[in-house]
Amino acid sequence: MIKKYIFITGGVVSSLGKGITTASLASLLEARNLNVTVMKLDPYINIDPGTMSPTEHGEVFVTEDGAETDMDLGHYERFIRTKMSRNNNVTTGSIYSEVISKERRGDFLGATVQVIPHITNAIKNHIIKCGKNFLITLVEIGGTVGDIESLPFLEAIRQMAVDIGRQHVLYIHLTLVPYLLTSKELKTKPTQHSVKELLSIGIQPDILICRSHYVMNTYDQAKISLFCNVPEKAVISLNDVNSIYEIPKILNNQGLDDYICKYFNLSVPLANLNEWEKVISSLNNLKGTINIGIVGKYVVLPDAYKSIVEALKHGSLKNNIKVNIVFIDSQDLEKNGIDLLQKIDGILVPGGFGYRGVCGKLIAIKYAREKRIPFFGICLGMQLAIIEYFQNVLRIKHAHSTEFFPNCIYPIIALIDEWQNFPKKKIIKKQDCNLGGTMRLGNQKCYLTRNSLSYKIYHKDFIFERHRHRYEVNSHLLRKNNLLQLIIAGYSVENQLIEIIELKNHPWFIGCQFHPEFSSTPRDGHPLFSSFIKAAYKYQISSKIL
Repeated sequence: MIKKYIFITGGVVSSLGKGITTASLASLLEARNLNVTVMKLDPYINIDPGTMSPTEHGEVFVTEDGAETDMDLGHYERFIRTKMSRNNNVTTGSIYSEVISKERRGDFLGATVQVIPHITNAIKNHIIKCGKNFLITLVEIGGTVGDIESLPFLEAIRQMAVDIGRQHVLYIHLTLVPYLLTSKELKTKPTQHSVKELLSIGIQPDILICRSHYVMNTYDQAKISLFCNVPEKAVISLNDVNSIYEIPKILNNQGLDDYICKYFNLSVPLANLNEWEKVISSLNNLKGTINIGIVGKYVVLPDAYKSIVEALKHGSLKNNIKVNIVFIDSQDLEKNGIDLLQKIDGILVPGGFGYRGVCGKLIAIKYAREKRIPFFGICLGMQLAIIEYFQNVLRIKHAHSTEFFPNCIYPIIALIDEWQNFPKKKIIKKQDCNLGGTMRLGNQKCYLTRNSLSYKIYHKDFIFERHRHRYEVNSHLLRKNNLLQLIIAGYSVENQLIEIIELKNHPWFIGCQFHPEFSSTPRDGHPLFSSFIKAAYKYQISSKIL
């Protein structure tokens, strides 16, 4: 069967939830036993988001094969079973870099290299490559129609309909239908202008998904249908909801998946949404509330910790407990002390880079250790937990990380080439000349220590989890000491690298070098997050009794 392509564009304004809408639609088609994947085309000139600040672009999502990608790929994996890879995210920077490299090698045989056809051909080749093993490929185009940066992508998807046949390509346009409080009505004109802009590029949308605060009435849908040349049943109203996991059902209730299957002439079963209905039912029947504090430096933009936030919610579903997430700026802890932690039932210190806010994170970790509050340290959070333990329990005051103090006397955390020869030679940290893609990335095997809490949580001898970091625990120094209550609960192949640590005398104190949040989904959750939520609830109950 000829491959099918669904292209999703956005108009009027950004941040309408195009990625979540795309993921929700993909989940609907998957629920009809269709083999689907999702791709993101990003208009920025960075090769990938790996070197971008989280406050600029949100979190960097890491795939199993080690690609640093747009955070929307996290949405895709949370909604469908298909795992994303480096093929599922392409940027303007990566396309231009590829084409320029070919030009330098002489691959174009002296031709003048232009946006059309060379750039657009490269984009189309990546789309086809991504969808090679799938019947339907959904492609989300970043930005909005009218952005200069998005024009090559829009031209490429226009050409796709010519190349493979219009009947195998479907265009969906997501727009804003704002509500004016003064006149108490929804306004359709922005959507009309957005569609007009798309038409000027040569793309007639087949379906319009209209984002609004309220459900659109039939009059507004008919008006949009008339002025935008789209059938009324292809004008979908998508209003604000309490949970993003309600969206597949909302789209299904309006017949979006039926319309698409008929368009492509696909004879497939009706969507089986039992799993999503269970998720929604669980969301609506959560009992009790616990407070989980995320202590970080990027809390001004919660999207910097998007996967962690969602993984905590997934853990709440598994325990039937509502989670109230409290973002705590680690620098505020440095200024104001531990008062911000007084009503917290569980403390999570996520990954990060740079020294800013580190002291505040160490304060939170010490507080969790001494007050026996459930603690979860991820990546840098684990490294800082080890530093705090060495400084305050083992009394090795100079223990620290060479990321922050390149010449520290006791480098318990360091680049691997700084401690492989330790103590024979102390290698001074050298600045990387190229930061992009130079970390330990993607799925890595981790062996679990029998009788550890982590082993009991996973019920496995070994696991695979995704990494994104440069610095490692200095195994030579760690094993030189009597660690007292600190135990190594997970380690890499040949026992080279420390992957998980725990405290034996603590109800729940776990640090992991990897990022478990990247593999958590609402239907399955992740065992570490589920166990952490359960421990936080127990702590809340016990603290009330005391």
